[in-house]
Amino acid sequence: ERLARVVGHLVESGGYFRLSATKVSSESKDHNSNDHNSKTVKESKDDNSKTDEIVTYELFKIAPRWLFLRIETRKGIVGWGEPSLEGWCDSVMTCVGEMMESIVGEDPARIQYIWQKIRRQKFYGGGPVIMTSLAGIDEALWDIKGKTLKAPVHQLLGGAVRDRLLVYRWFGGHRNDPQSAANEAKRVLHQSNYRLLKMNACPPMQFIDTDGKIEIARETMKAVREAVGPDIGIGVDFHGRVKPPMAKKLVKALSPFNPLFIEEAVHPDQNHYLKAIAANTHVPLATGERMYTLSAFRDLLETRAANIIQPDCSHVGGISGLFRIAVMGQAYDTALAPHCPLGPIALACCLQVDACAVNFAFQETSLGIHYNTEGGLTISSDKCALLRFVKNPQVFDVDKDGYMKIPKTPGLGVEIDEELVRKAAVLGHNWRGREWTLQDGTPTRW
Repeated sequence: ERLARVVGHLVESGGYFRLSATKVSSESKDHNSNDHNSKTVKESKDDNSKTDEIVTYELFKIAPRWLFLRIETRKGIVGWGEPSLEGWCDSVMTCVGEMMESIVGEDPARIQYIWQKIRRQKFYGGGPVIMTSLAGIDEALWDIKGKTLKAPVHQLLGGAVRDRLLVYRWFGGHRNDPQSAANEAKRVLHQSNYRLLKMNACPPMQFIDTDGKIEIARETMKAVREAVGPDIGIGVDFHGRVKPPMAKKLVKALSPFNPLFIEEAVHPDQNHYLKAIAANTHVPLATGERMYTLSAFRDLLETRAANIIQPDCSHVGGISGLFRIAVMGQAYDTALAPHCPLGPIALACCLQVDACAVNFAFQETSLGIHYNTEGGLTISSDKCALLRFVKNPQVFDVDKDGYMKIPKTPGLGVEIDEELVRKAAVLGHNWRGREWTLQDGTPTRW
């Protein structure tokens, strides 16, 4: 008899069950109404039993080049995200504000609903500004979800598949010469526990350039390798500034020194060249920091040319986007190494996904990165830029083998120093991307 009533209700209501976070009273007798809201709901006097809702948000522009997002719910739970898009901070601030018009009042627990609401209901989507704005919101909602359920985000994603997380850091800047690069690499290894490093490969190059610049890059890589020995991994970033003809020559010149990987051998607009480059080197090719959507990574993975994908959590729609890309990469047996030259919230988000992704290889961190000395930085020194706004900086400690622990505290695992954030936001930052030109005055990528 009860089954017959259920079937009858489904037929009359168009075949839908209504999902609700609230408890439906067993005293409800109206099984024949087409109004899904007609059931009597037993209201609890305990506010904790009610569905929460998003009530306020704030944005904080923080030196050296970061943007923090604070979302608060009616129950007073605060979540933090980092929609940092280097050089386009003001544009993202405007975009986040436009998105939040559709989100304030929503249940923060419905992360995927909100994500799809922004991604699909709007006519225009994708791209760095929109996906970065969405990322900050998504990250803050996962933080709220974890704090509400008193669990770290990685547990909500299915739990960790490893015990610790291998990390790497930068050394040097944009224009490395052999001796200074070698000295900097040795200094970093002496002062930290990192076992994996990364540097820029070369200065700007013409579409077709001389072998002299190739030789400088080769000598720099040689000097660094001789300085640190064979047991230290050295990633080399072309930064998408090298055009395809020169990229082939540069990869060939650096390969004998066994780079850990070569990053953005060509600009992502030219990813179709990666297959030809990969055919002529044993060095793993990595890319992805300037790719923003699941479909873009699908197309890359289908080429089988990239050995390492590098989605940036704060540029691919947050934890939700990063996790989807990571899982898709598993189907191609492609390693995951999330891009993250950003702040502590962005890194914490990456660590949560890294813990769960079986194809995770290593994680970028911004500790000591050259960008952190820019943007009008006026609070303290750069030595702890990554840690400055965190009350529990030990979460980013690196052990003697070059690993970080998996965060264990609820939410993203970092406790933000809100008072210091508010003080820093008064000063803001003025970080802008480089504006480089070639020798003849032609604008070029940096």
